[in-house]
Amino acid sequence: MSNLLLLFAMFVAGAAATIQPPINARLAEKIGYIHAATVSFLIGTLVLLALALTTSQGSFRGLAQASWWQLSGGLLGAFFVTMTIVAVPRLGTGTVVAALIVSQLITGMLFDHFGVFGMRQISFDLSRFAGVVMLLIGVALIFRR
Repeated sequence: MSNLLLLFAMFVAGAAATIQPPINARLAEKIGYIHAATVSFLIGTLVLLALALTTSQGSFRGLAQASWWQLSGGLLGAFFVTMTIVAVPRLGTGTVVAALIVSQLITGMLFDHFGVFGMRQISFDLSRFAGVVMLLIGVALIFRR
């Protein structure tokens, strides 16, 4: 996959991440937020399992060698989905997405700065700090009612 196609796919994934919380929140109105998160993960798991079993990429055999923290993604994903289901009806999709984007960028920059999980180190500097401050101001402006 070319980098341009990958960038386009990330824009589509970002849109999907914005569409998912209000859809799940509406489902939660019918079945409850924990149940809605469960259904969301169940459907996602079934789709991914079908893909995993029908493609030649990867194997579940290496799972036994994975560290505990490498398996924590599902737990973090469950927390993420559940919190968006709870927050969207109360705060609005725009506020939730703005808060998510800012928190993801701040976390990403901290991970870059310290080279967390063996990633390339990119120092946190004054321009990155200014960007974070402006993003936080943006969240405050979006959250204002």
